[in-house]
Amino acid sequence: MPLKYLHTMVRVKDLETSMAFYRLLGLEEIRRHDSEQGRFSLIFLAPPGQDEAPIELTYNWDGDDALPADSRHFGHLAYEVDDIYATCQHLQDNGVVINRPPRDGRMAFVRSPDNISIELLQAGDALAPAEPWSSMENTGHW
Repeated sequence: MPLKYLHTMVRVKDLETSMAFYRLLGLEEIRRHDSEQGRFSLIFLAPPGQDEAPIELTYNWDGDDALPADSRHFGHLAYEVDDIYATCQHLQDNGVVINRPPRDGRMAFVRSPDNISIELLQAGDALAPAEPWSSMENTGHW
């Protein structure tokens, strides 16, 4: 029985804050479904040119008390980046905490406004260790 990947879904509490975060990562909205009857929105985002690998943000218009405090029932989203140092600097410059800095030039973790872990992986070989990243400590959980 062949399978086809469709999307990863995460619930969000504040749609605009979450959209701003995922746009900082470089994702673009590829489609949206707003349900007046169900009072929810489904927003699909993907890296440019990669519509086959979307994330679905589910936003309940009347709030969502079902969201756990830490959202740890979900592992993480992973994205490959061309320059992990430049990506982390861009995110940090825009107020995103780098929870696990790319000390090894290969991997970093940040969290979305809804506490979803985002793994960033350097494309190809790891970059040479560089400051301030190589001496930066972890912050919070990742």
